[in-house]
Amino acid sequence: MSEQQNKPEDQVEAAVEEALAESVEAIEEAAEEVIEEITEEEDALSALQNELVRAQEEVAKAQDQALRAVAEAQNIKRRAQQDVEKAHKFALDKFVENLLPVVDSLEQGLKSTEGADPAVREGMELTLKLLVDTLAKHNVEQLNPVGEPLDPNFHQAMTMVPNPAMEPNTVMDVVQKGYLLNGRVVRPAMVVVSKAP
Repeated sequence: MSEQQNKPEDQVEAAVEEALAESVEAIEEAAEEVIEEITEEEDALSALQNELVRAQEEVAKAQDQALRAVAEAQNIKRRAQQDVEKAHKFALDKFVENLLPVVDSLEQGLKSTEGADPAVREGMELTLKLLVDTLAKHNVEQLNPVGEPLDPNFHQAMTMVPNPAMEPNTVMDVVQKGYLLNGRVVRPAMVVVSKAP
């Protein structure tokens, strides 16, 4: 009877082993399916991350282009405003250049009227004063730099004369006055400059 008892125990053991093998196989299959799904999801996630990175790069590029476009528009606007301001500021440039010989002629005429009729002289003086004052109202300044150091930005040296009483490169005399319009040279002063003896 002990052989018969072994048989059912063997059968139970075989059945348990078979059930266990089937369970292990089912678990392995399920694990493989889960791993496969995870791998697919990781691949999909990786693809989405790559798309996100590309999209972020495109957004950054678009933002950079937008910032550059805004900056360029601001620069164009600023330059246009500066051009308009300069046009307003220096619109009188040519007109002033054309009036300067009139001022020069009146000044020369005054020098030649010494000893002439006082009424004529007074009339010329008043006319010159009126013209110079009108120019000053429009931001035109005279340059009469006697005694100042030579500045090539505002003065044009006509000649140099030795003069021990003055520092070298000092304006001794003005041959022709210079003029500024809103701080910019319309005509430099023509000057005689001292030099060391």
